[in-house]
Amino acid sequence: MKNPLLTSTRVIVAICITLLMFFPIYWMLITALKTPAELRMATPSFWPEKFMWENFVTAFKTIPFYRFTVNTVIQTVGIVFLQINIGIMAAYAFAKGQFPGRDSMFVLILAALIVPEQVIFVPIYVMMSKFGWINTYYALIIPHAASAYGIFLLRQMFRSINNDVIEAARVDGANRFQVLYRILTPMAMPTVATLTVISFIHSWNAYFWPLVMTNSNKMRVLTVGIAMMRDSIAGNEALNFHLLMSASILVILPIVIMFVFAQKYIVAAMANSTFK
Repeated sequence: MKNPLLTSTRVIVAICITLLMFFPIYWMLITALKTPAELRMATPSFWPEKFMWENFVTAFKTIPFYRFTVNTVIQTVGIVFLQINIGIMAAYAFAKGQFPGRDSMFVLILAALIVPEQVIFVPIYVMMSKFGWINTYYALIIPHAASAYGIFLLRQMFRSINNDVIEAARVDGANRFQVLYRILTPMAMPTVATLTVISFIHSWNAYFWPLVMTNSNKMRVLTVGIAMMRDSIAGNEALNFHLLMSASILVILPIVIMFVFAQKYIVAAMANSTFK
């Protein structure tokens, strides 16, 4: 029998944690809707006196927002597509394949998880420069085409699937790609969806790599654009902070939408995850 006091305590703790996590987003939203005069008030208000929806339009016009959005979308879609497909094929090989050095190679892939991006960016930058890819989509996408974490996550999922399923598919005449994409991938869809969301968020929020690999507004992405906006208002933050928050809201909106539609898959993946 459930303890009512324990249940109530859990609910209260969950509500407090939720409010604590949501408050920065709430503050960013109300700041984006305030007037400059209200931002300069000595006592901050928790609700705008007047909703300034035109702040979003002004923020959109302050930087080449449309161009930055296109670049961000191309970068994100390219990285997500490559990471998911390369991850699926590599995970299948490491989970179900039989070849010499399989486990040793997988250990090397896991070792990539502990290497910070800042450590390897110099040799990769030199490589991109020699290829003539600086300030191109290739430099933004190709270095992140494979995800060690994604390969690990999918491998664990594929290992939990019984080999009899694969053998039955082969008896029916399915080749390796049909087994992989028509049988295993649908069975691992919660994990694939979770990896898609993680890859999307990481790619959409990427800042360091696009900053290093691009040097013109033609190839800048949204995160770099917001940094440019922040630098442009340096010294006048009190007058223009609402524009910075408006631009930030526009940037995180696709992530929120993505999470809302994929949350059921994420919960299913976490509930059904099996690591062997």
